[in-house]
Formats: sequence, structure tokens, C-alpha cells
Amino acid sequence: MLTFTVNLNPIIKLTDEQFYQLCRANPDVKFERNATGEIIIMSPTGGETGNFNSEINADFVIWNRRTKLGKVFDSSTCFKLPNGADRSPDVAWIQKSRWDALTTEEKEKFPPIAPDFVLELMSPTDSLKETQKKMQEYIDNGVKLGWLINRKNRRLEIYRQGKAVELLESPTELSGEDVLLGFVLNLQFIWN
Repeated sequence: MLTFTVNLNPIIKLTDEQFYQLCRANPDVKFERNATGEIIIMSPTGGETGNFNSEINADFVIWNRRTKLGKVFDSSTCFKLPNGADRSPDVAWIQKSRWDALTTEEKEKFPPIAPDFVLELMSPTDSLKETQKKMQEYIDNGVKLGWLINRKNRRLEIYRQGKAVELLESPTELSGEDVLLGFVLNLQFIWN
């Protein structure tokens, strides 16, 4: 996925509402916004990445429907993080009680909450360094567990609160630990 960063700050600093309206007025464009207010424009994913995203997201949805522990979100959901960034992870999950504490308006727009869990699946054109910075930003903003899947290098990075990043080589499955209770993601199809 190609990304372009546009700094409009010298001209205008978009409010949260203005950024939300920009996204709504351009539904065919995927936007994020970093903590300094720069707008990040992302191209759509290719077919392979889109398919893997769907397969992974389906596993989370099926688990969550069974457990009813929270809410699962796809890559089209943008979250307002505490540092001011607006980010859209490929998969996100929020514990039910935290989601239920938001107002109806907060749920309808870009929820002002850091998910409990995020997953990023790198596209072939993604920058590893930039994606790792994004993962660390999630953790710094309160995400408890994050997974970065790099199909190209057959590696998976696990991000946790207060711990060093753990690097795994072609793992066949991954546990949701104490964040996603009882969840196990089968990764064999990712590496084949």
C-alpha cells in the first residue's frame, strides 16, 4: 500500500470535526492523521492483502460472536487516539465495557478510544520502519496487545504494554493471551 503524507498545518489545522467531514466527503480515499496533524493518504490494498485481511478478520468475528467479550473492527474504522492521531488498524478489538462507556455520537464518528488489540498486516509496498512506528504509537496510546504480520519476511512482531517487542519466525498459531481470552489465530495459511 502506497502512502502519501500531506502537511496542511501551515495553511489550516483541521479540527476533529473537519477531519471527519473530509473523510466523509471522500469515501473512496482512505485517510489517517498522525499526532502532529499531518494527513496520510493511503492507496487501496491489492487482492492478496485484501484477501488475507478478510480471512483474519473473519476469525476474530467468529471468536467474538461466540464469546461476546467485545467489538471487532475492520480496516475502514478510524480511531481517535489519546495523542490526537486518527488511525485505522487492519483489525481492532475493544472490550465490551470500554465500548459501552462511549456515547452514541462517539461510536458513530471516529471513536475516541485506543483499542485493546490491534493487528497490522503489511502490504508488499508498506515500509517496515513506518509500520513499526505505527505499532509503537498504538502501544504508547494504551493498546494492550498488537500483532504486526510481515508476510514478505515471514515474521510476526508482538507488541505488549511495558515489554520489548517479541519477534517470531513463521509461527503456525498465535494466542490472544490475557487480552483476547481463548482466541487462537491459525497462521499457516499466511505463510503458504
